[in-house]
Amino acid sequence: MTRVMGIGLMLLALAATAEADEQPGQGVAVKPLVGPMPDELFQTLLVSRALEELGYTVEPPAPMSYADAHAAIGRGEGSFLAVHWDPLNDDLFAAAGGDRVLFRSGLYVPEALQGYLIDARTAREHRIERIDQLKEPALRRLFDTDGDGKANLVGCAPGWSCEAIIDHHLEAYGLRDHITHDKGDYDERIAAVVRRKRSGKPVLYYGWTPHWASALLRPGADVVWLEVPFSALPGKRTGVDTTLVTGHNFGFALNNQRIISRKDWVAANPSAGRLFEVMTLPIEDISAQNLRMHRGERSPADIARHVDAWIVENQALFDSWLQKARASAKRPERR
Repeated sequence: MTRVMGIGLMLLALAATAEADEQPGQGVAVKPLVGPMPDELFQTLLVSRALEELGYTVEPPAPMSYADAHAAIGRGEGSFLAVHWDPLNDDLFAAAGGDRVLFRSGLYVPEALQGYLIDARTAREHRIERIDQLKEPALRRLFDTDGDGKANLVGCAPGWSCEAIIDHHLEAYGLRDHITHDKGDYDERIAAVVRRKRSGKPVLYYGWTPHWASALLRPGADVVWLEVPFSALPGKRTGVDTTLVTGHNFGFALNNQRIISRKDWVAANPSAGRLFEVMTLPIEDISAQNLRMHRGERSPADIARHVDAWIVENQALFDSWLQKARASAKRPERR
C-alpha cells in the first residue's frame, strides 16, 4: 500500500511539473496597455492570447496616450505595451527609464515606413519628388483644401510623436508659410483623403505602414513617398540620419514596432520575456486586418475574431512562439 501511495504521489508530482511547464504563467496577472488608436488593438490582443496560452491571467488592454502608456510601463503600472515604435518613440522610452528600467528585445513588426505621400498621378504630372517643392505657389495650390493658398497636409493627432516631427520639419525646411499641418482625429481625416483621391483630386498626407489606408492607397502604386531635403529630427535624435539603405530619405527613420515591459517584470516572468522576443507579425497582415475594421468590423468581438482567425491560419508559427517561451521558463522551487 505504501509503495502504491508513493507511486501515486510521484505521478501527481510529475503531472504538476508537466502542468507548470505548459502553464508557466499560472497565477500571474498581466495588465496590457495599448495606444489611442483602435487599429493597434489587433497586435496587442495577439500577444495577450499567447500569454493566456502560457497560463497568464490577462486583463483587457487599457487604452491611453502613447506618452502615458510608456510612463505607466516605466512605473510598473502596466505589464507590457506591444505598440512601441523604435525609434519614433525613443524620447518617450528614455523618459520612462530607458534601457536601465525597460525591456525591449525582438522585432514584433519589422521595417515599418512612414513619411509624406501624394497621389501618384499628381506626382507624375507635376514631377513632384520632394516636399520642399511645395514652396512653389503653383504646386502648393494643388493641395490647398481650404482656399488660403497653402497646401494642407493631413498630419498627426496632437500628442503623437509624429506631430512633433512634422512641426519640426516644417520649420527646418522653411515650409511653415507654405504648408498647413492639419491635426485632429487621424482616421477621420485619412478617410477624407481616400475619398478625395477616389474623386480624382490631389492628396497630401502623412502616412505609415502598417495601416488600413495603406491597403487602399498602396505606396508605390496609388501614392508615392516624398523625399525631404535633409535629415532633421527633434529632441535627442537631432543629427540622426534618416536616409534608408535604398538612398531615399523620407524624413523618418525606418521603424520597428517592439514589445516593451519592465526588466524586473520580465526577469520574474522569463517565459513572457521570451515570447516578447520571438513574436513577429507581417506588416501586410496588420494592414489587411485594419482594413476589415475600417469597413465596419470594429467591435471588440470582431477584433477578437480576427485574432482567432489569424492564429488558425498561422497555427504552426503561433505554436512555435509558445514552444520557445515554455522552454525558457524557470521551474518553481519545490519544498
